[in-house]
Amino acid sequence: MNVKKIVVAPDSFKGTLSSKQICEIVTNKVFRLFPLAEVISVPIADGGEGTVDCFLNAVGGQRIECETVNPFFEKTVASYGILSGDKIAVIEMSACAGLPLVEDRKNPMLATTYGVGVLIKDAIKHGAKEIILGLGGSATNDFGCGAAAALGVRFYNAEKESFVPVGETLSLVEEIDISGIVPQLKDVKITVMCDVDNPVYGEKGAAYVYAPQKGATPDQVKLLDSGLKHLCQVVENRLEKSVSALVGGGAAGAMAGGMYAFFNAKLSKGIEVVLDTVRFEALLQNADFVITGEGKLDGQSLRGKVIDGVARRAKEKGVPVIAIVGGVEGEIDPVYDMGINSIFTINRLPEDFSISRFKSKENLEQTLENILRLLTLR
Repeated sequence: MNVKKIVVAPDSFKGTLSSKQICEIVTNKVFRLFPLAEVISVPIADGGEGTVDCFLNAVGGQRIECETVNPFFEKTVASYGILSGDKIAVIEMSACAGLPLVEDRKNPMLATTYGVGVLIKDAIKHGAKEIILGLGGSATNDFGCGAAAALGVRFYNAEKESFVPVGETLSLVEEIDISGIVPQLKDVKITVMCDVDNPVYGEKGAAYVYAPQKGATPDQVKLLDSGLKHLCQVVENRLEKSVSALVGGGAAGAMAGGMYAFFNAKLSKGIEVVLDTVRFEALLQNADFVITGEGKLDGQSLRGKVIDGVARRAKEKGVPVIAIVGGVEGEIDPVYDMGINSIFTINRLPEDFSISRFKSKENLEQTLENILRLLTLR
């Protein structure tokens, strides 16, 4: 087969290889067997750590450093990306509100997203007309109130005192004033990368599902959930925005719900945001095939994950898709209907993940070698 162009668009293999590393491995193997081929890499990230790099690697741009605060209002420096040409800023909320920043001090009762608002404000000062906000790995449960406060939203308690709500004080909010929002923000489109469908509160909401991972005790989970429910009612009464049933509103400590409530942000699946931004359909032009993949192919892969999004768009353009995965679980026949032509698992021996994870790079290289050698026969 005379391979002239390959598009590489994988998710990471969680806990083993980043999407960028996978792109590099594939590219090196392709050039070894097809030295004249064009390889276009689109490393995919889901909104957490690595999202900015994903976009910068795909479309170019620059990182901007900014003085901000961490989840406990302590001074820190974080960065975000400004993409080339389109005045689009890409921000990872985890850069200043992520779990790794709190280490052994996990406490969603006190953690804030204020620093995220500082990054958004700085991006606007740098001329951004669109903000892509990646949600993932948050240490917070504040409905994005911290970020909103940094951008000019004011919250008041029953005594008419202004304060910046955190998880434990959401229930004290009685009034919300949005008249002081940064004026330039009204002309800025905000898109939130959100890959979960949890509501803001309730048994499947932000507090009950995610707060325990952030250090909340069972009693604190109940208080956090109660605070979120209260705040949703205040938002509905004061801002006339219904967020209680917002699909995905519970993402990142309900920051997704807050961004919608305060700034009319659009909640979108991360893979769709990435593919739209990098103009994936244009990249597919004249491609011989696409290589995609993820750590485990299962039923979730069919629900808007990376393989699903990549395969469906490639299918529309008539481009074959090869999926390389760490493992397969459950019924996968529907995967072929959505546009995947063939699936290859990289693990060569029946080993536990605790062992095979350290062989991921070697196993991926060997699998690619065999796939590409097969293509040379045509």
